[in-house]
Amino acid sequence: MDDRHTSRDPLPEALIAFYGLAPLPREGGRYRRTWAGPERPDGRPEGTAIVMLLTAEPGDFSALHRLPADEIWHFYRGDPLTLLLLAEDGGARTVVLGPDVLGGQHVQFTVPAGTWMAAEVADGGAWTLFGCTMAPGFTFADYEHGDAAALAARFPREAARITALSRP
Repeated sequence: MDDRHTSRDPLPEALIAFYGLAPLPREGGRYRRTWAGPERPDGRPEGTAIVMLLTAEPGDFSALHRLPADEIWHFYRGDPLTLLLLAEDGGARTVVLGPDVLGGQHVQFTVPAGTWMAAEVADGGAWTLFGCTMAPGFTFADYEHGDAAALAARFPREAARITALSRP
């Protein structure tokens, strides 16, 4: 039996309904917070976890952003997910989350604090279900949205991808 899927596959819609996924403001994709730890004295949760779904539909991507704490990305199901990472030291790289760990993909990857990151379903794919965890936990006040022009000037070799993975 062929286990491949397409963007018309009903599974993404079933996952959206099952998890109660809602649009993630500014960043993009659909998500739901599945866990938040106890509140710390600074008002942040000790940790947080989300489940998220991206499709290959136009405009459905996780826009460039950065966070003040490490974020661990987890691959769950679907097609591979590409992460564009832009480091403070000027380095840029792409990491692929997916099931082929012996072929270089990751089922879990930690994005260091302060790294600009964006994600999209890998070329040829239709959708990806993944999760992210943080400790201390995520708050919307921590989210720093990327400026495409500034990031493209700083990382000129990645300018086309930066533009494609940015939102105003």
